[in-house]
Amino acid sequence: MIIRKERPWDVERISEVTRAAFENHPFSQQTEEFIIHALRAADVLTISLVAEVAGKVAGHIAFSPVTISDGTAGWYGLGPVSVLPERQKQGIGKSLVLEGLSLLKAVGAKGCALVGDPKYYERFGFRNITGLIHEGIPQEVFLVLPFEEKAAQGTVVFHEGFRATC
Repeated sequence: MIIRKERPWDVERISEVTRAAFENHPFSQQTEEFIIHALRAADVLTISLVAEVAGKVAGHIAFSPVTISDGTAGWYGLGPVSVLPERQKQGIGKSLVLEGLSLLKAVGAKGCALVGDPKYYERFGFRNITGLIHEGIPQEVFLVLPFEEKAAQGTVVFHEGFRATC
């Protein structure tokens, strides 16, 4: 497996992987593909990585800036992360997350936020922090990973691309 930055010719394959990954996901509204397109079109994909297995894209992860109501800068949102169903539970998602977080830290990010399954993301250090919320999202699935001792406080807002529906 090779983890690398997305290239222009990966875009259609990333869409295919994302559609397949979320097709039967119980909490998905099948908008993840459109979210990635919207983030790319807005030029806010700070980090966009693919996992290549046997020469083919089998996974993808995106990171984009978020805003926090207390004015803290340098925070990013993780997501979506996609792995082909037949390639799940093989460490691809884990490798994408770890590489993405490493790259965020390398560019001086202050922290990362996501909406996802706590059982999966807690292994990377993500957790709920009192005082840091995402309106309209149950607190138990809104997780953050501060890279500094002092965590931000307030409401986290993901880029408007996360509202894309087509």
